[in-house]
Amino acid sequence: MKRICILLIAVALAAGTVGCGLGGPEYDLTIASTAGGSVTTPGENTFSYHEGTVVDLDAEANEGYQFGNWIGDVSTIVDTDDATTTITMNGDYSIMANFALEIRDWHDLDAIRDNSGGTYLLMNNLNSTTLGYGELASPTANEGKGWQPTGNTFGNDEFVGSFDGQSYEIRDLFISRPGETCVGLFGVVGETGVVENLGVVNSSVNGGINVGGLVGANLGTVSNSYATGNMTASLTCCVGGLIGWTVGIVNNSYSTGTVTGDRCVGGLVGHNGGTDFAATVDGSYSTGTVTGSEYVGGLVGFNTEGCTVSNSYSTSNVTGQDAVGGLVGYNHDGTVTDSFWDTETSEQPTSDGGTGKNTTEMQDITTFSGASWSIVAVANPSIRNISYTWNIVDDDTYPFLSWEPVS
Repeated sequence: MKRICILLIAVALAAGTVGCGLGGPEYDLTIASTAGGSVTTPGENTFSYHEGTVVDLDAEANEGYQFGNWIGDVSTIVDTDDATTTITMNGDYSIMANFALEIRDWHDLDAIRDNSGGTYLLMNNLNSTTLGYGELASPTANEGKGWQPTGNTFGNDEFVGSFDGQSYEIRDLFISRPGETCVGLFGVVGETGVVENLGVVNSSVNGGINVGGLVGANLGTVSNSYATGNMTASLTCCVGGLIGWTVGIVNNSYSTGTVTGDRCVGGLVGHNGGTDFAATVDGSYSTGTVTGSEYVGGLVGFNTEGCTVSNSYSTSNVTGQDAVGGLVGYNHDGTVTDSFWDTETSEQPTSDGGTGKNTTEMQDITTFSGASWSIVAVANPSIRNISYTWNIVDDDTYPFLSWEPVS
């Protein structure tokens, strides 16, 4: 009997399992992987294990890829972000190793359009000296039109994958497409699309409708990202420093620069929301200059019914003719909470939502802590306390996001 037990334990260990859960029901574990790598332990197939068995998992990426995460039925995986981990069998599970394609130059960035549902990691800054800039993103690229937005139409061409900038920047982006819709580094981010941890710096973006420094139209999620430069909508509506039109989620992001258009013009977002969408702008801010005709706001031009702006602020200088506000130009039965604008820098005494403060008050931590912001004072801008969403040098700076790059 002892020999039989020893043999069973040896077989279990050889199969990549740990533990004594050799009785009770059996469950199936189905394992697969996305393009860019494979699961080496226990392999890719369907395997049967007794309840309580701890199964070793090991995934390996191909050249040019990195392991991203485990997806699927991952509730009992110890660490979904680790290529080497374990899963405990308490039911039938189907899991997948997700691999991310590395983006190192403009050619890699351009190739995203060939797989709009993939997972991508930016591995370094891209600028005017990076391979592929001249033919893909410069003022002479594409017959003077510059960059062709990734996912530039609604429907099958939306970007529905995941793009993690890993705190790197895409610089010197040039786009001149004044007659086109949905113009930005990304044209349309679909409902399942995610863009995060990315900076678009020193950009020049000119489009027709739905124009933004990062995204033209957002149905998904944009977080921990920023854009600087000049953004212009040459036709009727919707231009923002970061996003032209969003019906998704925008959080912990900012924009600075010059934003120019006609209707629905905002320092961060031109138009927040649409019919049957609960769009949100949260924990974000804008600076710079915003100029338009109607529905012009320092942060958001037009905020729609059922949509929310919260825990945000603007110091943008704002100029317009009708429905103009220091924070929000026109709030059409939406919600604006715990948000502020600088009445001095904006040169706007009113806003359709938010609370106006002078510059001194906008640099006083009590303005924001009193609104229950996650904010803490630090000694100088080069010191960050990432335990809080916001940091501020009290009585010296405006609030800044704790993840922001140190200038």
